[in-house]
Amino acid sequence: MEWSCEATLIARRPHGENGVIVEAFSAEHGRVAGMVPGGASRSRAAMLQPGSHVALRWRARIEGQLGTFTVDPVRLRPGLLASGLALDGLGATCALLRFALPENDPHPRLAAQSEALWDAMDRGDDWAADYVRWELALLAEMGFGLDLTRCAVTGAAEGLAYVSPRSGRAVAAEGAGAYAPRLLRLPQMLGGPPGNDDLRQALALTGHFLDKWLAAELVGRKLPAARTRLIDRLTRGSGA
Repeated sequence: MEWSCEATLIARRPHGENGVIVEAFSAEHGRVAGMVPGGASRSRAAMLQPGSHVALRWRARIEGQLGTFTVDPVRLRPGLLASGLALDGLGATCALLRFALPENDPHPRLAAQSEALWDAMDRGDDWAADYVRWELALLAEMGFGLDLTRCAVTGAAEGLAYVSPRSGRAVAAEGAGAYAPRLLRLPQMLGGPPGNDDLRQALALTGHFLDKWLAAELVGRKLPAARTRLIDRLTRGSGA
């Protein structure tokens, strides 16, 4: 069996004396793993780092077997290693993909959004809001999409200010009533009211559903510590 595609590496670990096993995320094949013979050599170390966008050729004798990768560089993204924030962003996204996605399960829309986010991190852009939307996309791809378009109580598309922590549906200010203190605030960046634009609130919103739905209900394990490290860095010094 054999196939080829472009992908971004999301993990690597030693295998034997000279080889490494890498995991990659591609639009065509989802999360995939394979062995790279000789991948531990100093000359190949930079190319086989998480975040590198590469051309892969995967081969195996039978389906289900750990195959071997032939790897050629396409885009190495050195900017991901140039700052602590970018490195933590890369670590969080890679850890969440490995946490949530089964192997060989394609998610082309999430792959495209991941590539765009990693490119923004590599360029040194302000990518915090893009990361929030990436977490929403991850939830949606795993079957836990939030409905932030209409009020769950009134059906209105205007005046949205909250999100139900149980259903993940938006709630308008007039529909919240006495239940408002029990609801999550909808940040402006996700369609909430002007001024309600705090990054901490946005990450608390996505984090609530990642923890409640993805971690507790689907995976059965706590969210990766890499996400906590990123959230701590992104919200350091921000308001409550």
